[in-house]
Amino acid sequence: MDSEASMEHLLECMLLDPSAEPTNLPISLLKAITNDFTDHRKIGGGGFADVYKGVLQNGTVIAVKKLFNTRDTDEEKFIKEVGCLIMAKHKNIVQFLGYCSDTQGKILNHEGKMIQAEERQRLLCFEFLPKGSLDKYITGTFPFD
Repeated sequence: MDSEASMEHLLECMLLDPSAEPTNLPISLLKAITNDFTDHRKIGGGGFADVYKGVLQNGTVIAVKKLFNTRDTDEEKFIKEVGCLIMAKHKNIVQFLGYCSDTQGKILNHEGKMIQAEERQRLLCFEFLPKGSLDKYITGTFPFD
């Protein structure tokens, strides 16, 4: 079993065990399960992130929140956010499955000069709610079945 398959299996097991500890997930896995974050997998978005449907090999679906890269992206804030999500466990709170903090060096042409820049990707993974977000029910913008 390769490492991506074993990480997928771990995610499947975590969904069955609400007490499971969230884990660091490789960017390669998150790209694979979201088809490299294609638009047809995008299920939502907001002021600071887009949310994608991640489909594991067995058909299990998870939500992958890809945070926007901004100049003021603060590593310390991301670490605090992950820490809070890890501690927030309750039957009425969507289960936090894991996170990814990936930084890669890229060579880019900037105003005629070749420079090296860092590309950061910060992602958060949650159990998928097939009927949408609770805020739609609270605000009355989602029809009840």
